[in-house]
Amino acid sequence: MNTVEQLSKTFVIDTNVLIHNPEAVMSFRDNEIVIPLWVLEELDHLKSYSDQRGKSAREAIRFIATATKNGNLHDGVKLENGSILRVVMTMSKDIPEGFLLDKNDNKIIMTAYALQQQGKRVFFVSKDINARVKAVSLGLRAVDYEKQKVDINTLYSGYRDSDVSADTFDTFERDRVIPWKDTLHPNEYAVLNDRVNSRTAIGRYDVASRVLNWITREIDPICGISALNERQRIAIDLLMDDTIPLVTLLGKAGTGKTLLAIAIGLKKVIEEKKYSRMLVSRPVVPVGKDIGYLPGEKTVKMSNWMEPLFDNLEYILGVYKRPSLKSMDQLIKDKTLEIEALSFIRGRSLPNQFIIIDEAQNLTPHE
Repeated sequence: MNTVEQLSKTFVIDTNVLIHNPEAVMSFRDNEIVIPLWVLEELDHLKSYSDQRGKSAREAIRFIATATKNGNLHDGVKLENGSILRVVMTMSKDIPEGFLLDKNDNKIIMTAYALQQQGKRVFFVSKDINARVKAVSLGLRAVDYEKQKVDINTLYSGYRDSDVSADTFDTFERDRVIPWKDTLHPNEYAVLNDRVNSRTAIGRYDVASRVLNWITREIDPICGISALNERQRIAIDLLMDDTIPLVTLLGKAGTGKTLLAIAIGLKKVIEEKKYSRMLVSRPVVPVGKDIGYLPGEKTVKMSNWMEPLFDNLEYILGVYKRPSLKSMDQLIKDKTLEIEALSFIRGRSLPNQFIIIDEAQNLTPHE
């Protein structure tokens, strides 16, 4: 019995998995990894694209080409993770009635189907839910590639709740600082609850002195914007602290992430003069044709994607009453504010700027 036959599982990889992660095959340790020939054809078609798909396709092709140095991909090449990588063009002679082979997607699924008919324990791996549904309808095991997925419930929240006695709460309120025995992350917040008297306070952990520092409830409006809840108070405290160079905010749509960041950026630039300007950017994620197909110059093209930022800025300027500040166009003209698509950031030097990257969840690893 050869090495391939001894492996317990066979993973058939769809093209979109390699576009998602060009080295995805390294995620399947000590198993057989099969890349259908039609996947290589699709990668060859995509490699000429100038976007992230083209880049990923080229990287995947280079990775597969490197593997050929260690043997013949038809017979199987041993990888560093203990798996065997093969490229096959196996097709089942018993094609289910009504299952057309006019698409590469269906041919890729048929490869997995044929391998299963040979007695292998096959798993079809695809990011395409429709392809997975087709595979399941043929009796295949179909799974999503989840190596780089993030479960929002497991992410670091930046704060934790803690019940304290009334005496501890009184001490914290009086002294504005309290020793903290629990080890928290640097700058992590503790929301202290005095359940008896229905009181709540927020403290930020100082990792050097192992104490909680009081975060005041009475925060003056920032450019006309006030915190509506504890989490927004925490966000404001972080964003206002110039000793923290990077802040990430996570929340559902409408929770005020962009609004608070822009308001504090304006305060830092216009009132406190801490930074020379504010740069606001977001990734351009088209649904359909990309930015190059839109009419007009770059500023006009960008306005379609930057509209959510404009909405927040216009709202802030509506409540931030300053005689010298009348419009968003004035901010841009005075170079106090710059709005740029992330596509154009490469190669630029951005010293002494308050930078906001909106919708960061849409960034690729490369970006």
